Amino acid sequence: MGNCVGSFARIDATPGPSEASKFSRSSLAPSSISVPPHSSKSSVHCLPTPRSEAEILSSPNVKPFTFNELKNATRNFRPDSLLGEGGFGYVFKGWIDENTLTAAKPGSGLVIAVKKLKPEGFQGHKEWLTEVNYLGQLHHRNLVKLIGYCYEGDNRLLVYEFMPKGSLENHLFRRGSQLLTWATRIKVAIGAARGLSFLHDDEHQVIYRDFKASNILLDGEFNAKLSDFGLAKAGPTGDKTHVSTQVMGTQGYAAPEYVATGRLTSKSDVYSFGVVLLELLCGRRAVEQEKVGVEQNLVDWAKPYLGDKRRLFRIMDTKLEGQYPQKAAFTAATIALECLSREPKLRPNMTEVLSKLEELQSPKIASRPLKGENQTSLDPISMSPLKHRNSPRNVTPLASPLPSYLRSRVR
Repeated sequence: MGNCVGSFARIDATPGPSEASKFSRSSLAPSSISVPPHSSKSSVHCLPTPRSEAEILSSPNVKPFTFNELKNATRNFRPDSLLGEGGFGYVFKGWIDENTLTAAKPGSGLVIAVKKLKPEGFQGHKEWLTEVNYLGQLHHRNLVKLIGYCYEGDNRLLVYEFMPKGSLENHLFRRGSQLLTWATRIKVAIGAARGLSFLHDDEHQVIYRDFKASNILLDGEFNAKLSDFGLAKAGPTGDKTHVSTQVMGTQGYAAPEYVATGRLTSKSDVYSFGVVLLELLCGRRAVEQEKVGVEQNLVDWAKPYLGDKRRLFRIMDTKLEGQYPQKAAFTAATIALECLSREPKLRPNMTEVLSKLEELQSPKIASRPLKGENQTSLDPISMSPLKHRNSPRNVTPLASPLPSYLRSRVR
């Protein structure tokens, strides 16, 4: 498969005048548009060898929109249509007709999310094109669906399916957001693991390179889908990259080998997955700058407790109020610990991670399902001991030498 995908990431990202004019118009008739449904398998058996910008933008799987079409679909990018903001620019809510994919009245037709990039030169265009390249070919129920794009003058926009529950980051860390139950957290972890496993398999060999809570989007049923493929790269082993430390290093998701050598591989994705799984368990960000010492970095703070069944409850998210099966929590913590190994070769692959996570939903592991927040009698053996403490919300790990949100922005 190396010959099949090894050179896929070599994209001719230098826009030419003729290509810009050719693809700045909605040149495809509605009847020729194909927006493939998600599936557990890819709709392609082999990613094509290097494709030019013209080939990428002429993909039959994505629709080229005009700027005016997206302007109308989002009500002129009105502030009340704004879904979020990040370093790339803004994301707006819009509506299009399900059949013609033309702008529709608000509240009717298909709801979409329109990402409007800031003009930032070549690198921004390259990442934008990479996103179209990958999501124009790879289709899976745990990858966000790219419907189309706009490339008109300095305007570069991407059109996605709308994810009504927003990002995992918002649900975990934004005040006032809906609490994620234990069962939902495991569901999200499994969905995200499926997405990464699909990318890493022998058929595709894609390194995601930007796995973090803000890039995990949730649909109405809390099914997780990976978004933002601007940094993705084909190849099973990876190489030295130019991924900015602002994107990965300072946010606590970067694997040690990237910090030390600038090298990222599929096992680097596994490390980043371990960080997100830790966030799901602890309810804390990967990095919290307002804290000091060891408590700033989630991995450093929590890692000593992940393999300790008796002390694990001290780092579990207090918002869960002990409403989780102890055995399942320890199994999930063990998976996170394996993913967070400093040595890449010792980390499991994503197929192994997915298999272990799926076991947490089996009757054997979750043999005593929770009855909800009104439950008055909990089994002290199967549930966290934190539920039976007098003041669970301010527990600090005993090993920590120190005592113990800003609104998240969609990236």
